Amino acid sequence: MLTLRRLAGRPVEMDYYDLIIIGGGPAGSTLAWALQSTGKRILLIDKAGFPRDKDCAGWVTPAGFDALQIDPSDYGANNVLEPIRGFRIGMIGRRAVENDHGETVSYGIHRAEFDHYLIRRVRTDLALKTPITAISQSNGNWVINQRWETPLLIGAGGHFCPVARFIGAGPGNHESVVTTREMEFEMTPQQAEACQARADRPELWFCRDLRGYAWIFRKGNHLNLGLGREDPQHLRRYLNRFVALMQQEQRIPPDLPGRFRNHTYLLYDRAERPLVDDGLMLIGDAAGLAFGPSGEGIRPAVESALIAANVIRAEPDLSARSLQPYGEAIARRFGTRSMQPDNSTRMPDWVRVPLASRLMKSHWFTRKVVTERWFLHQQVPPLDLPALPQTRQNAANWRHA
Repeated sequence: MLTLRRLAGRPVEMDYYDLIIIGGGPAGSTLAWALQSTGKRILLIDKAGFPRDKDCAGWVTPAGFDALQIDPSDYGANNVLEPIRGFRIGMIGRRAVENDHGETVSYGIHRAEFDHYLIRRVRTDLALKTPITAISQSNGNWVINQRWETPLLIGAGGHFCPVARFIGAGPGNHESVVTTREMEFEMTPQQAEACQARADRPELWFCRDLRGYAWIFRKGNHLNLGLGREDPQHLRRYLNRFVALMQQEQRIPPDLPGRFRNHTYLLYDRAERPLVDDGLMLIGDAAGLAFGPSGEGIRPAVESALIAANVIRAEPDLSARSLQPYGEAIARRFGTRSMQPDNSTRMPDWVRVPLASRLMKSHWFTRKVVTERWFLHQQVPPLDLPALPQTRQNAANWRHA
């Protein structure tokens, strides 16, 4: 459907959509997939082409695959899928504790493959390799790039989402973020032989001040490693020390190619941005939904998209008030954000740090708390929403705007 708008003194044809999703990662592609059988005309826009480079430790739990209606064995037939059965956990510079869970508790994936897989099963219109150059409002609708028009705009573009920036959230505001430096590369046969890190047993190494952690994730002959902290001014120093120690212990190859790349994300309990406004919703990392303290964002991204789809199916009038059930469902699912933490009950560092150092030597604590609770979120039950229509991956049905 085309509508006419007068821009800069001349009429311009606008392509109308029932909703437009900005961002084609796990959140945006999941929302488009979940709504593609509703009859709504949907456009998904992303500045990148797919497959795209995406540094990420990259793990998906069985609950994540279930929510996406993906059989892991089907996914693994043509993509890297590394079963994870245990973890190696410690404080940087101390001895690690190894736990074997006796079963597959998660899967290592390549984010480039995973994101490409998700977007390939989307059968709505796609505008890839398309940066967002303009967001405006006209007669109650959103106008994107002076080309597309919609009454409902979805921000799914990650921490730097242009929709979040438009409403005053995102980089440069008062929200505190976690900054990481990471790299992922395919090891040579010599590097793979020298690397003692195991693919079925990722490694998690915590900074002694408990303000960040490092990781080593091996996926076949690919290796992902990095370190994230709440205070970026000390990030390089901690990372350099971690890399030197791991090379000394032969956990990683002695020669690392390329450079570490920066990545930032917002933890759910630190975010202050609104999740809805009139004709607008934020999902995934754009909404600041990464789990703390692990920083995992894939499962929250997928689940927030499914929750948003459930609200959109109810055909609300698109006012902020009518879309608020999405925000309420997010709060029920992930907890209520505490904007003003009560520091009066916070354990002082001189007690907390030595206590954590002792706990990290415990097999029970590293398995039951660090792994199962903080990183796998096994205490979080499966998302209970109406069943989505079964869909099949069919690249021939793509329609590219």
